[in-house]
Amino acid sequence: MKFSNTHKTISFVLSFLVLFSTLSLTIEKHFCGDILIDVAIFSETEKCADDFFEIDEVATLKKGCCKDEIDVIEGLSEMTLKSFEDLDVLQQQVLIAYSYSYINLFEDLPNSFSPHKDYLPPILIKDIHRLDEVYLI
Repeated sequence: MKFSNTHKTISFVLSFLVLFSTLSLTIEKHFCGDILIDVAIFSETEKCADDFFEIDEVATLKKGCCKDEIDVIEGLSEMTLKSFEDLDVLQQQVLIAYSYSYINLFEDLPNSFSPHKDYLPPILIKDIHRLDEVYLI
């Protein structure tokens, strides 16, 4: 049961790793002058509403000085699988040694003799603990 939950957890983590490594993001930034106004990840940025945009009641920036920056973070487009023959000789030897040591890490339990294997307990007619007023605390 323990290895089953561990196996499920590792599978879940690896599936998210594959998902996020292939995910592509587009980050849009809207600047008015040198000031960052809006950042959007999956949607478009909000543009300046009026022809003039006031900053601290001192400077006014015209709409023409606004600019947009788009940063694209590309994920993996193809998942390539390598075969054992594509690896170098040193990598093959390390992989074989690691697998051999990992397989031999877990040993089987010895077959132990159980003398009570064929013993059938008697059928209880009355609850002995209650009858003798013996309670476990």
